[in-house]
Amino acid sequence: MLLVAVCLLIPATAMADNNDKKAAKRAEKERKERVKENKKESKKVLKQFEKEGWKVLGSTRTLESMLMRHYEKLDEGGADAREVVGIATKVKSKNVGKQMAATNAAITYVQEYSEMRGRMLTDVTADGSMSESEFEHFYSAFEREVQKDIKGELTESFSIIRENGNGIYEVQTFFVLNENSATKARLRSLENALKESEAAQKQAERISAFVRGEK
Repeated sequence: MLLVAVCLLIPATAMADNNDKKAAKRAEKERKERVKENKKESKKVLKQFEKEGWKVLGSTRTLESMLMRHYEKLDEGGADAREVVGIATKVKSKNVGKQMAATNAAITYVQEYSEMRGRMLTDVTADGSMSESEFEHFYSAFEREVQKDIKGELTESFSIIRENGNGIYEVQTFFVLNENSATKARLRSLENALKESEAAQKQAERISAFVRGEK
């Protein structure tokens, strides 16, 4: 009986090993395809940057290698990873420009939710339990909190700079953002913003559904 069990087990084990090898080959093939696509995209963007006069800021690495690594980070993050770019124009200091670019990246992220603002306004004021002015007061506080909290979730990839003449610079900083972490940051921001509005507190469940992306 034991001999039969062993005989049955050996083919099953061999089949499992074979399946593992096939899966590993598929994964390696997909990885190589992604690397190929990343190289293609980085070269395309590099060509555009060089044409526009952009140079690396704050690093001795080449722009090509930084672009490649940036796309690798986005690839590694999967569906939860996204790019956020902050831009600073007409600055005289490179350091100030980089700081402004980081701040503007957070502002850009907040502004992307303008559509949600309109839908949320319609939803929470429909029954008259919250006025439009009360909503605007709450949402302004929420935006301030998100802008502050999201900065901690932005992972910087690289910054580029170009001179526009007369000592005036323009800076772009590229970040990778994890959407799961961003959602948690928005919920923390919501918790703090709700403290400033009793009317919003009564609508907390409906508002949080928007923030979680459920509406």
